[in-house]
Amino acid sequence: MKSRTMVYLDSEQLQALRTEAKTQGISLAALLRRLVQEHLEKRQDMAPASPSAFLRLVGLGASGREDISEHHNDYLGKALRHEHAG
Repeated sequence: MKSRTMVYLDSEQLQALRTEAKTQGISLAALLRRLVQEHLEKRQDMAPASPSAFLRLVGLGASGREDISEHHNDYLGKALRHEHAG
């Protein structure tokens, strides 16, 4: 069963998606459903980060960097992406 939803896009995003849908010969809705499905499948294939990935963050405070408190999310994301990349 399909459910209706509303999404606000920038005008540039909407135009790019309309152009892509037209190029593929499908509706905008079909393109959006396809993109969502591809995202969900890709996300499902990602293995969860190992506990050691989180433990490596413990030493970040002693890195000599002065911006850890301001950019901790960036450093955490980088560490997790590195863990997933192998």
